Amino acid sequence: MKAGARVLAATMVLLLWITACGRAPQDAAPAATVNEGRMAPTFVLADQEGKEHSLEAYRGQKVYIRFWASWCPICLSGLEELQTLAETADGFTVLTIVSPNANGEKDTADFQAWFSGLDTNRFPVLFDENGVAAREYGVRGYPTSVYVGSDGVLVLGVPGHQSNESVTERMRLIR
Repeated sequence: MKAGARVLAATMVLLLWITACGRAPQDAAPAATVNEGRMAPTFVLADQEGKEHSLEAYRGQKVYIRFWASWCPICLSGLEELQTLAETADGFTVLTIVSPNANGEKDTADFQAWFSGLDTNRFPVLFDENGVAAREYGVRGYPTSVYVGSDGVLVLGVPGHQSNESVTERMRLIR
């Protein structure tokens, strides 16, 4: 019995030690991220004026990204709504990404000529040459919406059209 009591006591001490040592101190610094998920893949992409945009430059801001294509009827029917979102977004930044020379998209020059002729051409379009960023974000169809928190965490990726109300509500809920 004495051996069994010693084993039980040693086990209890070991469990208490593991429990006490496994806890973070009460005054531990908060985690660097506030949203759940993995860090969004970084990118540096040029817009239609040649200005480079880095996702890192938007750190501290929430970012809504829409991947779309000029040949996608759902994307085209949502351009006016997308422009309204870009003009009225409150508390987040709107970026759009197309992938010239990938997935059936026009090359950059042809896309720019086509896009400049539209009435809804006043929102930023970033050029993801050959679809590298689209692959890194797991885009499988167009349009695809991506929600990035102010901490750089990729909170959500959603294929299909998202209404402005849906985008705004989701952006309101993330940090």
